[in-house]
Amino acid sequence: MRTRLEQLGERFGLPEQAPAQLERLLELVASDPLAPTTVRDPSTALDTHVADALVGVELESVRVAERIADLGSGAGFPGLVLAAALPQAEMTLVESNQRKCAFLERVAGAMGLGNVAVVAERAESWSAGLGAQDLVTARALAPLNVVVEYAAPLLGEGGVLVAWKGRRHGAEEADGAAAAAATGLVPVEVLPVQPWSGAEHLHLHLYLKVGLTPNRFPRRPGMARKRPLQASG
Repeated sequence: MRTRLEQLGERFGLPEQAPAQLERLLELVASDPLAPTTVRDPSTALDTHVADALVGVELESVRVAERIADLGSGAGFPGLVLAAALPQAEMTLVESNQRKCAFLERVAGAMGLGNVAVVAERAESWSAGLGAQDLVTARALAPLNVVVEYAAPLLGEGGVLVAWKGRRHGAEEADGAAAAAATGLVPVEVLPVQPWSGAEHLHLHLYLKVGLTPNRFPRRPGMARKRPLQASG
């Protein structure tokens, strides 16, 4: 496993200490009975969790970000992986589930990550983060229009949202564009990625904050899912 992690370190230009930190992450995901993921085997998680998260580092907007918020962090992917890859960035893991937050705090400590803070709140309720993030990340969290609505109020002007997704769906992307138009963002591009050999149908969706987010956002917790912003027709 260490050899593969070192190969990823070379591919993505990771700091010297990152492979060991990521190995520790994989060990804890495998051994902690409270790890909030069904993918526990280190050899599998190395690809589906770690390599998948690291493809974000290929984006300049990710590499240069100083303040990053990872929404719905769960077991720490991509947030903990990006925190190890980008030690100069302040990484906030936003997770509403208390047990998941406890896991994230334990693992961040065990990895020796001094740039991680865990916030036990819903994205819509995290008032301290409003307008303060250079980058928002989200992986397997919600449809694009919901993720866009979560992220927009948190981003400063010029900030970027990167959403990890699988197969492309035209209707979902149209709804995401509609949500972006309503919240001060624009969709920039959709990048096909291959984190590991054989990976298929994986994409990063990028949105740029170009204007102010109206004061009516964020809406009350739950409203983004209950009454999502959608494309007309």
